[in-house]
Amino acid sequence: MFFKSAKINEFRLWGLVFTMVGMGIMILGTAGIVLWGQAGKIVAGIFMVFGMISLLVSVAVYFWAGMLSTSATMLTCPECNRQTKMLGTTDRCMFCRTMLTLDPSQATAHPAEQQQATSMRP
Repeated sequence: MFFKSAKINEFRLWGLVFTMVGMGIMILGTAGIVLWGQAGKIVAGIFMVFGMISLLVSVAVYFWAGMLSTSATMLTCPECNRQTKMLGTTDRCMFCRTMLTLDPSQATAHPAEQQQATSMRP
């Protein structure tokens, strides 16, 4: 449960992963020149192409996350009172990871409302 986060943050995380993997592949490719000299240039070229493909995938993921972010529903989290974005009918707060929903059938009562309801019962 600790590793759960908002859907938009998950997309951004995957974009960051593709960026780091692409840069790592490119760095390893250039190490081929150091290890094998002139023959390593072919290895470096191949690794540069794969690294560039990973970076382009990263750009696509970040673009997709940005487009989703512009159409996301803005609401205030009931726990931390910060404004957050929500994709779909259920999502998590971007800051405190509280489950949020717009579907009344999946909603639970706020703790303060539950206390009021239990104190009003005879």
